[in-house]
Amino acid sequence: MPTRLSSLFLMEDWPGEGSGSGLQIAGSPEKIARTDMATSRSAPREGIPPRLFIVVVLLALSLFINYIDRGNLSIAAPMLRDELKISASQLGLLLSAFFWTYAGLNLFYGWLVDRVNVNWLFAGAFLLWSAATAATALVHTFAALFALRLLLGIGEAVAFPAYNKILALNFTEEHRGLANSILMIGLLVGPGFGILAGGYLMGRYGWRPFFLVLGLASMLWVLPWARWMPEKHHAAADEAKGTVKLLEFLAKRSAWGTCLGLFFGNYVNYFLITWLPFFLVRERHFSMNDMAKIGGLAYLLGGLTSPLCGWLADRWIAAGGPPTVVRKAFCGGGMAACAVFLSLAGSVDSRHAVIALILSVMAFSVTASNHWAVSQTLAGPSAAGRWVGFQNFFGNFSGIVAPALTGFVLDRTGHFYWGFAIAAGVALGGAASWFFVVGRIEQVEWGGKSGAPA
Repeated sequence: MPTRLSSLFLMEDWPGEGSGSGLQIAGSPEKIARTDMATSRSAPREGIPPRLFIVVVLLALSLFINYIDRGNLSIAAPMLRDELKISASQLGLLLSAFFWTYAGLNLFYGWLVDRVNVNWLFAGAFLLWSAATAATALVHTFAALFALRLLLGIGEAVAFPAYNKILALNFTEEHRGLANSILMIGLLVGPGFGILAGGYLMGRYGWRPFFLVLGLASMLWVLPWARWMPEKHHAAADEAKGTVKLLEFLAKRSAWGTCLGLFFGNYVNYFLITWLPFFLVRERHFSMNDMAKIGGLAYLLGGLTSPLCGWLADRWIAAGGPPTVVRKAFCGGGMAACAVFLSLAGSVDSRHAVIALILSVMAFSVTASNHWAVSQTLAGPSAAGRWVGFQNFFGNFSGIVAPALTGFVLDRTGHFYWGFAIAAGVALGGAASWFFVVGRIEQVEWGGKSGAPA
């Protein structure tokens, strides 16, 4: 018999709502049978097809570059503050500038990827953000740096609507955990490599050569993408039935659960990406080289944790585990553990703070390995772009809040204790969102019609 808590996790209707909105616990016999079949199937006979494996590796590489590009300014932050003679609050504003356009354009890109060839749209945006990275090396004022960070956000905003559209179109439920966790390697290893290589190279040659070479070399990624991009770039006609409208999306409890889960998770992620180098160098007095090693190790271990957790989740589902229980265990459990480690990182001595920081990144990677699989399953192939577009629009406002709020708190208190305390509280909010706000994880019905099985 399911426990009361498990029943709460599986609920989908808003309290007090009738049968006309949200998902229903009870459904047609056909829907119940389909769900039972999905959750009781045996292990898949085949793994990810070779061509699609190349696709997801290329997407992971693009995300690796994406996160180096968005995080490289934080690595240069100690140098920039001295060069530009700016306060911590001004530095926080500069670090958050990327998210002003990045968050705001996710709604537009979420709409666009459902209407055009997502493969070529992503390739064009990739070239734009690479050019913005290279151009950053050539400017010398706060205003120019701010403008280029806005341009970087315009290019990178297409990334997650495009990733999720591509994966929802081409990967089945029993492969999505592994596919998404391979993709998330880029998110986790990118900052680690950026801190490790960037910290060393910037310390040796300065920050400008690093930006210039990184931006120009990244453009070469488009060549293998043009060769190996997946053939399927639009939902089939039968998958496009019952398309989603914004108001219908906003009426879904699970939609708000995924949005809140991403907002809280991104706050933690961007807090660490933007302020970790500064924290280690200025408050804990590590050298640039030591900072690079610590940050690199944390994110490299996180990059190893993500595919392991994605593989474990897929095996659990293939063995008969309900996707709702499996995905929530990883998403909510990872954020709960992250809250514990963040609370320790800001309050213990430097040696133990380093351990807590590494464990915080690894705990975040547990959540990252599965949270996009939740959205892809809920939305279905025809609505994945729009679902993720709004989710990323909402969730990435934390990228504006986290750097700026942390800089403000640092200016007022002179230390990072409250910055870490706030991040820990936010992580707990993320765990609650995945556990209690997201309902049953199965494809929703749009416009009264059921989409194609995930």
